[in-house]
Amino acid sequence: MKKQAGMFLVLVAVCVIAALLSPAFLGVGNLENLTRRIGLFGIIGIGVAFVIVTGGIDLSIGSVVCLTGCGLPWLLVQLGLPPWLALPVLLGVSAVVGLWHGWLVAVVKLQPFVVTLCGLLVYRGLMRGVTQSQSQGFGSGFQDLRWWSTGKLPPEAGAVGCALATLLLAWMAWRARKSGRSPLPASAAAVLAALIGGAIMQAGFQVPMPCVILIVLATLTAAFFHLTVWGRHLLALGSNEKAARFSGIATTRLTLLAYVACALLAGIAGMLFVMEVGSAQPSDFGNFYELYAIAAAVIGGCSLRGGRISVVGVVLGAALMQVLRNVMVLAFPSQQQLELAVIGVVILLGVLADAGMRRLPARK
Repeated sequence: MKKQAGMFLVLVAVCVIAALLSPAFLGVGNLENLTRRIGLFGIIGIGVAFVIVTGGIDLSIGSVVCLTGCGLPWLLVQLGLPPWLALPVLLGVSAVVGLWHGWLVAVVKLQPFVVTLCGLLVYRGLMRGVTQSQSQGFGSGFQDLRWWSTGKLPPEAGAVGCALATLLLAWMAWRARKSGRSPLPASAAAVLAALIGGAIMQAGFQVPMPCVILIVLATLTAAFFHLTVWGRHLLALGSNEKAARFSGIATTRLTLLAYVACALLAGIAGMLFVMEVGSAQPSDFGNFYELYAIAAAVIGGCSLRGGRISVVGVVLGAALMQVLRNVMVLAFPSQQQLELAVIGVVILLGVLADAGMRRLPARK
């Protein structure tokens, strides 16, 4: 909780600095676009967190995004499939990809780094071969389908959501105080949620659909890890695989589940990405997206050694990465080439913080 509170304060500080460097940062249009990007990258961040919690890694996320992102318009426009058939086909392909990765890692005992690195090359190359490296797009059609990425909810819906979040956080603060823990983090978050709800109504901010989808997926993921026995077993698997196996936990099935969940979320994100922009080029669509996902998970509280996850932290990490990217675009447009350098520094700082937190109890 302390790390997530610190992450939140860092995010607020970066937003304040961004507003001072560029007044356009607080524009309603920019905030809506920023929120949409946070939703899209937060989805793949949650996906890679499933794998990281087992002590593994997935470097093929960007290529899976390319696979489904280019595959959706290819199936709809080139092959003429209806959306109700194309979407399940691509979700099935994503699940098979995750099942293949999990089988190679859990059964064949290959290193996750090697397996997913090969996947990074194979899936993008496969899509380039299928499409002959030609750009795939929707043209002017399928607007109803694209609404799931380009659509927005009215300000009233966002305000109602913030009101419900305020009540939930207030209840969490009351529970924390009753159990003897500090209610300050939940109380501060409740006040912030109430302020955001008021600002949404005042400024006419419309909540993008990817943000809504992220909230739903994050809630389901948090419930899975904290309210189900499978989530607890997955955390135990990441902490000590041998001990978990000797305790009777089905470690192979759980590893398969983690990689399938990661690939499925990457596939969903890939389709949402292409619905937003309208077209995709197989040679570069989704390039380096795995870095954004890993950075969001690592700085959000997921340990690369496995056994620890924070869904709220992953969302905050995704938000921090996108705010930093937005600041570079608005305030330093001539320095956008340094974006990858910033990502590398953020990942390194997250790993250093994780190592420091693990060594602190031993020093005490």
